[in-house]
Amino acid sequence: MNPSGLESLIEALRCLPGIGPKSAQRMAYHLLQRDRPGAQRLGDAVLHALQAIRHCQRCNTFTEGDICERCASPRRDPELLCVVETPVDMNMMEQTLTYRGMYYVLMGKISPLDGVGPKELGLDRLMTRALDGVVKEVILATNYTNEGEATAHYITAMLKPKGVGVTRIARGVPVGGELEYVDSGTLAQALRERKICGD
Repeated sequence: MNPSGLESLIEALRCLPGIGPKSAQRMAYHLLQRDRPGAQRLGDAVLHALQAIRHCQRCNTFTEGDICERCASPRRDPELLCVVETPVDMNMMEQTLTYRGMYYVLMGKISPLDGVGPKELGLDRLMTRALDGVVKEVILATNYTNEGEATAHYITAMLKPKGVGVTRIARGVPVGGELEYVDSGTLAQALRERKICGD
């Protein structure tokens, strides 16, 4: 039987996504046996983040201030609002170096099986943001999963009648991808969303 402090650590580590009992146990043993300074840094960092990090009042991402740096930047195009599921998705969009508009981070997706509906996502806040009189186009960049599609459909139905332009990011063959390795669903979607050459 493990000491209660060790059991508490193992159980706490299990809250992380993809971490089961065995992985949590290995992590706990590693931290206690081989990297106590790392464990201390981890604990301090988690405590600091819990105390300092909050949601941006405009885009809902994580920030240490009331408004995040992106929302405060005068270099961003306020007429474009890209809706993503998570801060990670927002960072991926930023890595393209092609999008210079604003964001709204849902912090999830509509998933009835998980008890997440429009109310739990706070879509009323998105509606307020999208209808602020400045936004001209809402770009839906939710994932192409059943839940992401349902979320995009719901947001479209919510915003279209209000006169806001709503677009969806395209999907298809990845850059550098070879057709023989692309699944048929992705290839079919790429065919449906083909564009005229030279545009």
